[in-house]
Amino acid sequence: MTSLEPLTVPERFHGPIRSGNGGWTAGALAERLATPHPGDAVTVALRLPPPLETPLAVRPTDTGLAAVVDGRTVAEARPADADPTPVPPVSIAAATDAETRYRGFERHPFPSCFTCGPERRPGTGLRIFAGPLADDPTRVAATWTPYDVSVPITWAALDCPGGWSSDIEERPMVLGTMTLRYDHLPVTGEHYAIVGEVRGREGRKTFTASSLYDYDGGLRATAEHVWIAINPEDFA
Repeated sequence: MTSLEPLTVPERFHGPIRSGNGGWTAGALAERLATPHPGDAVTVALRLPPPLETPLAVRPTDTGLAAVVDGRTVAEARPADADPTPVPPVSIAAATDAETRYRGFERHPFPSCFTCGPERRPGTGLRIFAGPLADDPTRVAATWTPYDVSVPITWAALDCPGGWSSDIEERPMVLGTMTLRYDHLPVTGEHYAIVGEVRGREGRKTFTASSLYDYDGGLRATAEHVWIAINPEDFA
C-alpha cells in the first residue's frame, strides 16, 4: 500500500502528558488531505491516543487518509459531509473578560496541554483559557494572539475551547472527532476571539463547537467536536 511522508507529533504538542494534542494531530493529518480548495471542511477521527515522537505511516484509504502505527489506525481524515455551523461571535473585550473565569486555573485534567494548559509558559503553548461569558455562561470565550501559525496550530486553537464549554474539569474528556473549516488562517501577532458552546450529550459523548473571529468580527474558522469521557489516570 502506498505511504506518504510519515507524520510525527513532537513532544511539545502534547495534550495529555503522554499523547498528542488532539486538535494538533487532527490538523496535521487534515493538512495532508487533498481537497478542492484550501480550508475546505475536513473531519478527523482519532482512534487511539496519538503517540509522541513516533513516526506514523500516512496511507490513502477509500475515503481519505489514515495515520497508522504498528498496524493500528491512530487517526483517519476525510472530506466532511457538511460545513460546521459557527458559534455566534463575541468581541475581544468580552473574550478578555471571560478568560478571567477560566475554570482550568483551579482544576485541570491535563495542565500542560499545548492548547489550554496553564503550566505552559508563553511561547511554549497557546495558553488559550476559555472561560464563561458574563452575559451567557452557556458559552465560553478566550483571546488568542498567535506567535506561530500553521494549519495544525489553527486546529489546536479550536480544539480545547469546545471542551471547556462543557464540564471537562469535572468529567475529563479527550477529543474523539473534529471537523474544521477555515476561510483564512490567522496572522501572527493579530488579536482574535475564540468562542465555544455545547451542542449536545449522549452517554460518554459530548458534542461541542468553536469559532475563531478576528478583531472586526470576521469569521476565520469554525470547528465541531465529539468528545469522549475518559479516566484521566489512563492518560497520566
